[in-house]
Amino acid sequence: MKHLILGAGPAGVIAAETIRKHAPGDEITILGDEPEAPYSRMAIPYLLMGNIGEAGTHLRHQGDHYQRSRIELKRGRAVKLDTAARRVQLDDSSWLGYDRLLIATGSSPAAPPIPGIAGPGVHACWTLADARAIQSLARPGARVLQMGAGFIGCIIMEALAARGVKLSVVEMGDRMVPRMMGPTAGGMIKDWCEKKGVAVHTAARVDAIERDATQVMKVRLSTGAVIEADLVISATGVKPNIGFLEDSGVRCLVGVLTDEHLQTSVPGIYAAGDCAEAFDKISGKTIVSAIQPNAAEQARVAALNMVGLATELRGVTQINVLDTLGLISASFGAWDGVPGGEHVEMTDRAAGRHLSLQFSGDRLVGCNSIGWTEHVGVMRGLVEGQVALGAWKDKLLHDPTLLMQAYLASAQAQHAHAWV
Repeated sequence: MKHLILGAGPAGVIAAETIRKHAPGDEITILGDEPEAPYSRMAIPYLLMGNIGEAGTHLRHQGDHYQRSRIELKRGRAVKLDTAARRVQLDDSSWLGYDRLLIATGSSPAAPPIPGIAGPGVHACWTLADARAIQSLARPGARVLQMGAGFIGCIIMEALAARGVKLSVVEMGDRMVPRMMGPTAGGMIKDWCEKKGVAVHTAARVDAIERDATQVMKVRLSTGAVIEADLVISATGVKPNIGFLEDSGVRCLVGVLTDEHLQTSVPGIYAAGDCAEAFDKISGKTIVSAIQPNAAEQARVAALNMVGLATELRGVTQINVLDTLGLISASFGAWDGVPGGEHVEMTDRAAGRHLSLQFSGDRLVGCNSIGWTEHVGVMRGLVEGQVALGAWKDKLLHDPTLLMQAYLASAQAQHAHAWV
């Protein structure tokens, strides 16, 4: 059996290793479009902070790991998929055949159409090549403007702040991390960042990036403000790398649509990671959830099915835990609630603590928290386990800090019932 894996990120590597473990005689090829050894993009901020070197970003640290595992690494980018002939065309016009195919092509930065964004001094923070460019420009005291204050943007912001730059952040939403935090939580994160010396512009967008003769940039905002910058970081979101699937017969919505086995609409073709769209049992719809734990589990499940071991994905994890300049926040599940659901929220701004719980019936379906680090595991367990809270739901509506007691009582009762 010949397995072809498109993508050399965490999903591709984990899938290849899983296949090798269960199918020792099968042929495995990973196709990657970067000249680097397979690495984790999530490690790049730690590289920028100086906590690790480039080798520390590598997914496997033994130089002969892939050779010993009999996994072929090939350089190239897929440009066309021929499902009838079971082959993939590469950017050098060559073709690779397969018996089983895994699409793990990940995602790429979505650059907004801003005049001047393609000029010098503007970088995404997505590849090791990006990191090298940022390292050369983000010197102590350098004026850096970052576009985007989402989850990825806040991680990048942490790395930039550690480099001692003068940092400005521009976010189109009315708060920071608007796709994982409600208004109160997002506003508290903004306040915290400003106290740490970061200039945060919310409800604002970059209209143009202009340069003078010395290549110093003047960044014009929709608010009328003009900010001078030596470096501009674009962190305005990502989009799945699925363009090569056009006219292939593989069905795509936002990402590559998959079933509970991570198989696509074409038998023998699977998808995993940031490009895959899988079913989320909490929201009841398919979503692309671009976080590394999801990529790893999807890759494992897809690989097992590729070698004939029927396995179902238990669900998509909607979990984000964020350290923003020392402020810990978390978001789980349907943090913004569901139709007909109930909600409770408590905030202590002086203590830097906020807790927001969302219910559907007697189940916790989502939550936001700031400063409640002791409850992160409990919140995840209640949301992902869809634990029936019974009378504890009303107790939590009265006092949301009783999460631990509610979890212990309800989860144990549910577990005991399952064994009856």
